[in-house]
Amino acid sequence: MILEMKVPSPGESIKEVEIATWLVKDGDYVEKDQAIAEVDSDKATLELPAEASGIITLKAEEGDAVAVGAVVCLIDTDAAKPSGSAPVAEAKPVTEAQKAEVKAEAPKAAPAPTSYAANTPSPAARKILDEKNIQPTDIVGTGKDGRITKDDAVNAVPSMGTPTGGNRGSNRTKLSMLRRKVAERLVAAKNETAMLTTFNEVNMTPINIIRNEYKDAFKAKHGGLGLGYMSFFTKAVTRALQLYPDVNSMIDGTDKISYDFCDISVAVSGPKGLMVPVVRSAENLTFRGVEAEIKRLAIRARDGQITVDDMTGGTFTISNGGVFGSMLSTPIINPPQSGILGMHNIIERPIAVNGKVEIHPMMYVALSYDHRIIDGRESVGFLVAVKEALENPLELLMNGDAKKALEL
Repeated sequence: MILEMKVPSPGESIKEVEIATWLVKDGDYVEKDQAIAEVDSDKATLELPAEASGIITLKAEEGDAVAVGAVVCLIDTDAAKPSGSAPVAEAKPVTEAQKAEVKAEAPKAAPAPTSYAANTPSPAARKILDEKNIQPTDIVGTGKDGRITKDDAVNAVPSMGTPTGGNRGSNRTKLSMLRRKVAERLVAAKNETAMLTTFNEVNMTPINIIRNEYKDAFKAKHGGLGLGYMSFFTKAVTRALQLYPDVNSMIDGTDKISYDFCDISVAVSGPKGLMVPVVRSAENLTFRGVEAEIKRLAIRARDGQITVDDMTGGTFTISNGGVFGSMLSTPIINPPQSGILGMHNIIERPIAVNGKVEIHPMMYVALSYDHRIIDGRESVGFLVAVKEALENPLELLMNGDAKKALEL
């Protein structure tokens, strides 16, 4: 029986996907549930499993955009599974007649004489080359006897400086559907929102004191789970969102939608680029709960197992550019959300403390927000609330009891 495999629907709003990579070759024998292809949608990269065992026939090429429900391959379920090794064909003995048979060598063509017209531009071509500041000797003419035509001049590309040795080249590859969608959303965020960014700095000493004191016990108690910075930032953000609910709102046409829950999108890097999975109802999670969920999502992103559901929704985003060494940046809003918090690297700097100069680990934080829905008072107040919680986590995030908050 020939089974037609169709593209399953990755989500309600997705109408087509793109074949990113075939993991098998045409004519291969595949097992049921074996991953046969990676497909890109505008939200995620997903694996396509074989629906049955058999010989596969591919019906789409890598890079093809195919509609949801379209046939992408056929599986012959009646085909027998090939044995471990195919028999090697016996080599036929070469006869004396075959040895004596010698192919006549084709005569080599004499080199064409160089014409005086070679690399000589026509009047129209010369004008174009002069405007581009390109020498006729830098291009090859396609006209009669090597003459440079107007089309040659129009298509000529100026040299990018004088080569200094070594291999020089370029490579053009098609952007994946996911990457194209990310690009569209980033441009839309800049063009369709009134985005502003406000900055502040955080003294990380109080968090470091808590982490240094309890991280080993936290890891031992919770099955190897690390006590990182993300749990502190997530808890500080959910507290600030409850204090400034406009930051936890979105614009939908002429309406404002406000949420009484905090679904925090966390930007993580995966093999297919930046992914933004969502930590659901983060305001109800403990430090352990936040760390466990972020670890789970990061592993799924790294292994290419992130689904559309994992990235759907989200009312606010946290992006940590500090893991890549970024000191300061202006993060771009993740539409349709209205705000995003940017974390950065931690650098020891001298600061004034009670009239004295001390060296402390400092981090710059940035809040980009949509000024159409969030006023300056709310945006600055939100970022200050985040700063206050991070600089006094024991009182504002742990209710004065670190052991209880960390479930130790």
